[in-house]
Amino acid sequence: MSERVRFAPSPTGYIHVGNVRTALANYLCARKSGGQFILRLDDTDVERSTVEYADGIREDLTWLGLNWDETFAQSERVAEYEKAAEKLKADGRLYACYETPEELDVKRKVQLSRSLPPVYDRAALALTADDVAAFEAEGRTPHWRFKLNPEVVSWNDGIRGDVRVDLASLSDPVLVRADGSLLYTLPSVVDDIDYGITRVFRGEDHVTNTAAQIQVYQALGGDVPAFSHHALLTGAKGEGLSKRLGTLSIRDLRESGLEAMAINSLLARLGTSDPIEPFTELAPLVESFDESKMSRSSAKFDPVELDALNAKVLHHMSFDQVSDRVPAEVDAALWETLGPNLSRLSDLDGWLDVIHGPIQPIVEDSGFLAYAATLLPEGNWDDDTWKAWTGAVKDQTGRKGRDLFMPLRQALTGLDHGPEMKHMLPLIGPERTKARLRGEAA
Repeated sequence: MSERVRFAPSPTGYIHVGNVRTALANYLCARKSGGQFILRLDDTDVERSTVEYADGIREDLTWLGLNWDETFAQSERVAEYEKAAEKLKADGRLYACYETPEELDVKRKVQLSRSLPPVYDRAALALTADDVAAFEAEGRTPHWRFKLNPEVVSWNDGIRGDVRVDLASLSDPVLVRADGSLLYTLPSVVDDIDYGITRVFRGEDHVTNTAAQIQVYQALGGDVPAFSHHALLTGAKGEGLSKRLGTLSIRDLRESGLEAMAINSLLARLGTSDPIEPFTELAPLVESFDESKMSRSSAKFDPVELDALNAKVLHHMSFDQVSDRVPAEVDAALWETLGPNLSRLSDLDGWLDVIHGPIQPIVEDSGFLAYAATLLPEGNWDDDTWKAWTGAVKDQTGRKGRDLFMPLRQALTGLDHGPEMKHMLPLIGPERTKARLRGEAA
């Protein structure tokens, strides 16, 4: 079935790895089914929502390649939510409550002291007209609660299987605050109905909310979408990520030099039965997506694993995939030489410095290097020059293996690792090679 799904971040901060895992599930589901991926900005929190964060969310999703088919902001649809609230009031499902936050807190503490669940007692339903008049004379304005039917709500969750929630154990949720502002539940349901959302992917922390929301869908006469609640991410040792998510924003990861497809490759497969592999485009992730492969257990996010995967992604990328992001002097041949040695694309600058210099050679046996310099081939250098030169040095000195190759690599590159020297030697060239063999910075 063609699915219509939505990713609904709040523009009160930059999106992080936890958000993107949810966005990916929605995006992959939409593309796999030939459906639509909708970006909804939940910006009803006027004080905390900013244009900067909204633009940042769009920028980050675009960078990741998670392009949406439709987008809208909830701030544009307040009239629709108010209309829905009036319907619920008229139907007796949304009722006015006049308790202050302090009075509600006292009620909760009393209930807990009696070993009772802290569920709202619906005292507001018993208010008389005189009671209401007295509260309003005090200057109180009501908040509005949705009256839950005391029943067990169940659904077949795409990830968790059969889920049952007894709404008799929950407080009637507040949908409208005393200042008239709307909480998440009502706008979300109205939008899902109006935009024909067929499936909702989100974190398992919303499971209880879903049970209450299902009754709101029904009260408004809308179709109830299917639900899939994925497990939340933890740190590498199973610790909660909530305090670290600020350092794991997509913006910060991008600025650190990570590849978009490294993030996609990890988060799309994390907590699934599919292996984590380095992909350079989204198509294979779309093809393999199957929510039934997602585990109900928490998935562990490890930045070290992301770093390692980033290197593998770069090693699989063709020159065409990076050509617009590398220095002009890097062509396809040079990319094939340097690419397999990168952890970040920015590492290219370091290798170009090795080629062009100056670098400080590592010299432990100057006599050996000086003699090796006398055996350098004449004429134009190519990929065969290294083999010819080291063959001559081996024949004349008897050195072989690491004792032969490492001193030469260290002198010519200042490093004990890197691209194949048969490719590097022609790039360094005769003059710099001779100078470095003499131990000169060149």
